[in-house]
Amino acid sequence: MLFLLEWKGLGVDLWLLLLGVFLVATLLSCIVTPFVRKLAWNLGIIDKPNRRRVNKKPVARMGGVALFVGLIGALALYLIVLGKNGRFDKNVNVYLLGLAFVIIFTTGLVDDIISLKPLQKLSGQVLAACLAAAGGLVIGKVADPLSSGNFISLGWLTYPATVLYLVAWTNIINLIDGLDGLAAGVSCIASSTMFVLSMWAGRFDAAALSLAVAGSTLGFLVHNFYPATIFMGDSGALTLGFALGTISLLSVTRIAGLTTIIVPLVVAGIPIIDTFSAIVRRTRAHVSFATADRGHIHHRLIAAGYNQRQAVCVIYGWTGLLCIGSLIMTQVNALPRIAIFLMLLAMSAVFAKHLHLFEPVLLHHTDPGTGKDELITPADPDFETEIEQLHEREHERVEELEEAAGIHHGDKSPKKQS
Repeated sequence: MLFLLEWKGLGVDLWLLLLGVFLVATLLSCIVTPFVRKLAWNLGIIDKPNRRRVNKKPVARMGGVALFVGLIGALALYLIVLGKNGRFDKNVNVYLLGLAFVIIFTTGLVDDIISLKPLQKLSGQVLAACLAAAGGLVIGKVADPLSSGNFISLGWLTYPATVLYLVAWTNIINLIDGLDGLAAGVSCIASSTMFVLSMWAGRFDAAALSLAVAGSTLGFLVHNFYPATIFMGDSGALTLGFALGTISLLSVTRIAGLTTIIVPLVVAGIPIIDTFSAIVRRTRAHVSFATADRGHIHHRLIAAGYNQRQAVCVIYGWTGLLCIGSLIMTQVNALPRIAIFLMLLAMSAVFAKHLHLFEPVLLHHTDPGTGKDELITPADPDFETEIEQLHEREHERVEELEEAAGIHHGDKSPKKQS
């Protein structure tokens, strides 16, 4: 029956253990965060205000350390109580998966401290994903969208697809980490939804990891919600993204049919939309995807007149709506699932268009003083002038091309060669 939880074989002891996992993660993260903040200030690991950031004063970074402590502490409780042969996927090597988490966290932490180059950071992410895949955490099969309950084997694509999948998940949380409490709150909502999905699928290992993520982010939000006293940094954002990707792989194959593919995408809808729009936006601006801009969802909401707290709450609500939709999708047949998915997609598309998420906010600009090609944003005083000049150059270029092709405004057909 819709929304009824059928916990077959789930004893009281396991319920208490899952509750313990959540509480340990919450308390550890909340208690450790002030110590991490003090350490970050002592080491000079802080985010200073600049044109792209929204914080008005320096804020400590490296909050991912507290998140990681809460996450590992909670999972250690789960594994110790259940033992090596407890309720964990027998096909997954816990030690390799744990090492993958350590590597992804370390990659983010090093980036927080010394700012790694994009390729260096990507190398750490790929290494962690490869270890997880080598440990048995693989996609292996995907749902057949034309036949509910049947699966298609990926064959030799299993490992490349898994690595690509985990690397993508690792980065999507990092891209939305732009307002106080945003990434932590979205991760908390998404992981809470994944907890319910995991329990429905009978995957208690994924459920425990979901609660560990939800608890650690909730405890961190005490210090990270507006006005934040600490940011999670890449050490937190990369770890959370990797954890959510891991949860989806642990639990998703137990959900039959089309939802195997769609549900994780819906749960992570906001980060995915933000990532996709950033790719389109920067491509249209003729700049590298790695080039930062102020065109993300949270930037657009701030530009629309929302304050930080309001903008974050709007995104929380949007995320919550998508997560509720994903829960409903698992309880209905194939056609209603597709209808719900298309409805959520249409609503998100309207919202994205309203916020102009796909419009470029970066333009090339040649500095007359240095002669170098630079980038300008709407925050620059000469932005409007550059826009006008860009349109003039485009018009002149069109006229040149028309003249070269022998096209006249009175006669749009090209001249015939004699």
